[in-house]
Amino acid sequence: MNTHLDNKITRRDFLKITGGVCIQIGLPSIFLYSCRAEPSPTSTATPSSTSTAIPSPTSTTIPSPANTTTPVETPDQANLGFEPAYLKLHETGELENRAEKLWAIMESCQLCPRECGVNRLEGMSGFCHSPGSTLVVSAHHPHFGEERPLVGTGGSGTIFITHCNLRCVFCQNWEISQAGTGYELPLDDFAAMMLRLQEVGCHNINFVTPTHYSALIVKALVIAAQNGLRLPIVYNTSGWERLEILELLDGIVDIYLPDFKYWDSDMSAKYSSGAENYPEVTKAAILEMHRQVGVAKPPKDGIMQRGLMIRHLVMPNNVAGSEDIMEWIAENLPKDTYVNIMAQYTPQYKAYDYPEISRRVTREEYVKVVERAQEVGLTNLDIQGYWWMPE
Repeated sequence: MNTHLDNKITRRDFLKITGGVCIQIGLPSIFLYSCRAEPSPTSTATPSSTSTAIPSPTSTTIPSPANTTTPVETPDQANLGFEPAYLKLHETGELENRAEKLWAIMESCQLCPRECGVNRLEGMSGFCHSPGSTLVVSAHHPHFGEERPLVGTGGSGTIFITHCNLRCVFCQNWEISQAGTGYELPLDDFAAMMLRLQEVGCHNINFVTPTHYSALIVKALVIAAQNGLRLPIVYNTSGWERLEILELLDGIVDIYLPDFKYWDSDMSAKYSSGAENYPEVTKAAILEMHRQVGVAKPPKDGIMQRGLMIRHLVMPNNVAGSEDIMEWIAENLPKDTYVNIMAQYTPQYKAYDYPEISRRVTREEYVKVVERAQEVGLTNLDIQGYWWMPE
């Protein structure tokens, strides 16, 4: 059995423990290095672009690569000869074709299961509160707190995108997902952001909460691919995805990183803003993701390049239906499917309005889920250390 024992701790928890004093102790996963590029005051998002040269933002802590179509390779990818899926589509023009199809869907937006039907191309905002066809980014940086096969030595090139279509009451990133903290970014600058993350040695480009921005992401990816991007794309999602959209992403996404949050529709409706069909939709979405990219198996260097990686957050009082989810994964996917059983639930945002989820998970609750996953035969579990958890 391939089990990963990680004693993970968030930066916020670390600062609480140390009283706000940051000490370099050789554990890079504790720190998140934000490399936000401030846009110019006059910049506005552009719906499309045919330019081949990427402009550099005026202020950034990550150096911009030279404008070139020569791929910038990290050593491990150069040696292994890895080529992300989207490059083949780019060479044939199909990547741009997919971008246009996704863009057209925003005229009566159905990018996510809410299917609001608002005209985002005319600046309308739907349930996710995204500002029409404008991309809003909160931060980007090499992230060392993701799953170990995504992090490696250079970090996961994480881009936090604002707003969210699920709007969970316990969201730990609610300032980004629901308050919309971030800044508007033209697609050319968004593409340049990907290239900068590649140049500083990140192993992938990791889009956090991409669902409602998939059209803009693919349009920017066309520009980035034209200018030398060759990192795998990580689609870091809540799992609540329409099959019709996933089919348009087939051959574009290399690594799917979905949550499987709830087993019961009453729970998803209660804690995720009426998303009653979450379990049904997410099951179908995960099966489609597996069909596209298969089981996640890193090569010899340990850096994931392709595959499905499922996350499940254990919640208090079995609100998530965790054991049922483990059983479903074992029955419907290969037993060596990568499953990260997450222990770090902490009451955030509006969680204290719901007594049953207003506390952290206990050690007993977490261990029970891990043991059930093992009993049903799952063999590729990412198990977090639970020495710090309450009894």
